[in-house]
Amino acid sequence: MTSRGFTTIENEWIVLKDGTRLAARIWMPDGASEDPVPAVFEFLPYRKRDGTCLRDESTYPVFAASGIAGVRVDIRGSGESDGVIDGEYTECELANACELIAWIAAQPWSNGSVGMMGISWGGFNSLQVAALRPPALKAVISIASTVDRYNDDIHYKNGCHLSAQLSWAATMLGYQSRPPDPALVGERWKEMWLERLAGEPFFMEEWLAHQRRDDFWRHGSISEDFSSVEIPTLVIAGWADGYRNTPLMAVEGLGKKAKALIGPWVHKYPHFAWPKPRTDFHGEAIAWWNRWLRGEDNGIVRLPQARAYILDAIRPAPRRDSDPGFWIAKDVWSPPQMQCFYVEQFGKLTEGMPTPHAPEHAVYLRSPLDTGTASGEYFTLKPDAEMAIDQRSDDAGSLVFDTMPLATDHDYLGRPVVTLALRSRAAGGNLCARLVDVHPDGTATRVAFGVVNLTHRDGNADPKPLMPGEKVSIRLVLDACGYRFRKGHRIRLSLSTAYWPMILPPPDDEGIDIDIAALGLGLPMLGEHQRIDIKEPANPDPLPKYIEHAAAVTKRQVVRDLSANRTDYHIHEDTGLTEHPETGLSTRQLREEVWSISSDNPLSMTGTSTWTCDMRRPGWFARTVATARIACTRTDWVISAVVTAFEDDVQIFEKVFAEKRIARDLM
Repeated sequence: MTSRGFTTIENEWIVLKDGTRLAARIWMPDGASEDPVPAVFEFLPYRKRDGTCLRDESTYPVFAASGIAGVRVDIRGSGESDGVIDGEYTECELANACELIAWIAAQPWSNGSVGMMGISWGGFNSLQVAALRPPALKAVISIASTVDRYNDDIHYKNGCHLSAQLSWAATMLGYQSRPPDPALVGERWKEMWLERLAGEPFFMEEWLAHQRRDDFWRHGSISEDFSSVEIPTLVIAGWADGYRNTPLMAVEGLGKKAKALIGPWVHKYPHFAWPKPRTDFHGEAIAWWNRWLRGEDNGIVRLPQARAYILDAIRPAPRRDSDPGFWIAKDVWSPPQMQCFYVEQFGKLTEGMPTPHAPEHAVYLRSPLDTGTASGEYFTLKPDAEMAIDQRSDDAGSLVFDTMPLATDHDYLGRPVVTLALRSRAAGGNLCARLVDVHPDGTATRVAFGVVNLTHRDGNADPKPLMPGEKVSIRLVLDACGYRFRKGHRIRLSLSTAYWPMILPPPDDEGIDIDIAALGLGLPMLGEHQRIDIKEPANPDPLPKYIEHAAAVTKRQVVRDLSANRTDYHIHEDTGLTEHPETGLSTRQLREEVWSISSDNPLSMTGTSTWTCDMRRPGWFARTVATARIACTRTDWVISAVVTAFEDDVQIFEKVFAEKRIARDLM
């Protein structure tokens, strides 16, 4: 399609039926009033003016130049939108999204067809809104998202409490406590700011009220009824991200309606994500929208159902700008054939099945509680130490089983499965299994991992305590992977009872006895496929350039105080101070987070996450500081938070979420 001009509407008010004004930024192709165009809609709480403007400006102008309008709207209580946010993916949010889609379709410049797109929150609600079937919504692109809010998001994972839950609660306090831009909303800015400061919730209070997979988590999980989504859906993720399972789960659940694409990336759009190689997201997205929003016969429907980048014997590094590997495609995705391994009598991992009814061979495992500091973040934003590093330090606190050096390359794509029998010495406990590539020099690369709260062994809706000493069977499905183990490397299975700070410890730390005679590992074989090439972006540096007043700084440290028997995990993330060259608005966000634990006391665990957010122009400055904390007792989670706001260095507001104890629900 010939490139055309467009106009950027910095702020347009969309008034909902209840009178709430939501703020939209719109990229409008020239001539749309005479020749109506399709539109792509994105609905987020991450502030269009300063939070997502960098990535928005890398994509929506390209769409508009191709004749596709972009409509980026702030959720109520966010950015310049009125009101106060009421939670994640709430009925109000999804109803507002449906109303906005109808508004877009009714505009004189619209051809009546709307697509919905987003990454993370926007990827989640794209799928959730699709399940509600608003008439004008014709197609979706969902990136780094989930079909199962309980098991594949930042709250819980197979019944284990993710530390990311506190991190994200603090993040949302930081985002939601920031003011709207006075340059857009005028004199109402302070009134709006004070309203959201007074009304914003501490999300973690609600999340901890639902520690098992109940109706709260079923809401918005399209895996509850895949048939509710009837429109074409392109689902994208990266192996370096926590949301790596969704593309394959989506094609298994949605069938021919879905296409899956998985690259090597962190939690970013694939045209600027790391590690490389990237993809021509713009070109593919435009073809997707033109087919489903314009009816253009451009061949996009003939894309293979699943495309994936197979990582080839990658090595951990302080920064991974590019990962070796190759692209493959499967025209039709089906559950892979599994290659099975067992532990033979000398402790080696060997191809084959465990011997039925073999005599029990119990091995006691009780990992130090600080096992897991090489795990990285649950979801990653940069290709540095946020990603899993060399696993040898974590393997030291784990039970490990290796194959002999491989005689040939082994290629896998899908979700590994670990089966085992164990006896717990307490009524609860956690188990982590990691699939590791051991290089000839001993370097250990994490390929996939899975965790389970053992009280959730039979499901996440109705956990049951363990009977100490009673033998139970566990089937643990690890996260998806696409990986080549090279000839001469070894495949390792690592088992640990701790994976901190990624998952928080249970109240008891008595360990488990694993019957290694019954231990099995199933690896998903790549099977029949085609090697393909994926087009990379024409522009290797697609993000716009802003004015840098202070450079970004990132630090991650593990500090072990041997005298105090305490391990601290420190995170320092400073975005630096940058100014948008057209709006004159400068912003900076600083995240300081510390997790602490004693290696032999699960009740010593604490976490503190603080976000300091600055906004400034000449003659105007606003700052918010949001801190969230968690500790625990044997029976309770103990949480608290505080939000403080400053105008021109003068404190104008403080809200304290007083310490609250929430009963641990077999967690």
